[in-house]
Amino acid sequence: MQVTGNTILITGGGSGIGRALAEAFHRRGNEVIIAGRREDALRKVAEANPGMKTAVLDVQDANGIEGFAARMAEQFPKLNVVINNAGIMQLENWRAEHVDLTTAEATITTNLLAPIRLSAALLPQLKRQARSTIVTVTSGLAFLTLAHTPAYSATKAAIHAFSDALRYQLRDTNVDVIEIAPPYVQTELMGEQQASDPQAMPLAEFIDEVMTILETQPDAREVLVKRVHPLRFAAEQGYEKYMAQFHAFNDHFGAAL
Repeated sequence: MQVTGNTILITGGGSGIGRALAEAFHRRGNEVIIAGRREDALRKVAEANPGMKTAVLDVQDANGIEGFAARMAEQFPKLNVVINNAGIMQLENWRAEHVDLTTAEATITTNLLAPIRLSAALLPQLKRQARSTIVTVTSGLAFLTLAHTPAYSATKAAIHAFSDALRYQLRDTNVDVIEIAPPYVQTELMGEQQASDPQAMPLAEFIDEVMTILETQPDAREVLVKRVHPLRFAAEQGYEKYMAQFHAFNDHFGAAL
């Protein structure tokens, strides 16, 4: 992926990793469109970054995605990169007497169905460009499950698999597929406390490392900052060591709740 000269759509661009990526690409001279549900949040980001565009999109609205893609094609005919970043992450209690599936279903819709639907809707336009890229944002938890967020971990594992499959199917086309797998990063994904948690990777450091990888490894299929390596390669230790890491990881998180 080239990091300049693109027209880039970023979902979930109003905050967190999405906003930080949008600003990093904007500084490098790309035309950037940030999408999200909250128009006021998008507008504030655009006002802080003159020239950045906004587009309201509720990724949970399956019927709205096709119309949104049509508007993108009309308003931004040079669109050649989509970054599927929008996501939610919430705790789930499967030990309760009655399990409430509201969180799980919303997580699956937002984190799994939405990027699949949006990629499919935008693919005809992406194929018309000389070079284009679909970027998926997964998580280190795609590779080492956080038991307290089962739906989130499952959706990220599924998007990793989807990215591999899509990359293979599109291997002879002009569309690349890149996966960014963040570690635990200082954002408000799970609440305000996460943004200042010293155990999380500072957002600016994460973005700097991601952009360096993209700039120096243009053929990268997975963008992995060093902090995510223990999660990404946990299974390569073998089953016993993986399970020991899994239990230690989840016991530590559970104790912090």
